[in-house]
Amino acid sequence: MSYNIPIRPRRNRINASMRSLVQENHVSVNDLIMPLFVIEGEGHKIEVPSMPNIYRFSLDTLAQEVSELWDLGIKAVALFPAIDDSLKDSIATESLNPEGLFQRAIKTVKSTCPDMLTICDVAMDPYSSDGHDGFVENSEIINDKTLPILAKMAVAQAQAGADIIAPSDMMDGRVSVIREALDQAGYSNVGILAYTAKYASAFYGPFRDALDSAPKAGDKKTYQMNPANTREALREAELDTAEGADMIMVKPGLAYLDVVQTLAQNSQLPIAVYNVSGEYAMLQAAAEKGWLDYRSTVCETLMSFKRAGADIILSYHAKEFASWQKEA
Repeated sequence: MSYNIPIRPRRNRINASMRSLVQENHVSVNDLIMPLFVIEGEGHKIEVPSMPNIYRFSLDTLAQEVSELWDLGIKAVALFPAIDDSLKDSIATESLNPEGLFQRAIKTVKSTCPDMLTICDVAMDPYSSDGHDGFVENSEIINDKTLPILAKMAVAQAQAGADIIAPSDMMDGRVSVIREALDQAGYSNVGILAYTAKYASAFYGPFRDALDSAPKAGDKKTYQMNPANTREALREAELDTAEGADMIMVKPGLAYLDVVQTLAQNSQLPIAVYNVSGEYAMLQAAAEKGWLDYRSTVCETLMSFKRAGADIILSYHAKEFASWQKEA
């Protein structure tokens, strides 16, 4: 016997309580990592011109920011240093300085809030006179000469107190070399968040403004991924997993939700996504013009990452989202 009964999906949308009951995905402050830029000096909290409400912090103001983030429920920060050009060279020597800015920044976070997870970028570009993520020789980025530099950098960061090493360089084989170096140095509990699918994207512009880390010549297309490719991300994920990564990342976010979903469906590791500077700047600029509702759009953006399958979201919106959640 058949019945001509209309199917009405709208019953599950009838009011706020019903919509909340059947909601499939949720964003929590526990999902979020706040990226932070650090600089030398004292008393500095300098806004990044292309990223409204995002700042470069000297170490004293960094401590205050970390305390505020912890009070809002943010449990992880990702640090990025802006190094003076006078300290840059072709082999990123300053990255190994135990009294350098980055190592002191790590110690500042851990002394201010010992339980705050400190995620540390490993790549040559912040320290390189060439502005590239790898070692440059005759205008070519040399993969295997870069690897020992990255390994030493990772150990130096672990010695300073890093909880998670995040190699963003996209050199082949770097995860295994870093894992071996950390283990041999006695840091087997330090994790690796691999920038697995880091694309050669136009969305990074404001970030490079923040750190003054753009390449001095050429571009990064010989090591960062082609934005047209998805299957290549699966290959990178298989390699990083086999080499010992604990988590894998897709960067950027909004234009690569399909890649996030593909990795989430094919990997047993936690999936991170980086909601990058250009994505942040676009929402800020549109909101300033009155073209969209900022808070609603931010929440929708973060939800899109969860819906695609991300477990972890690095976002410059993290602090403001956490403050909105606390108000609720």
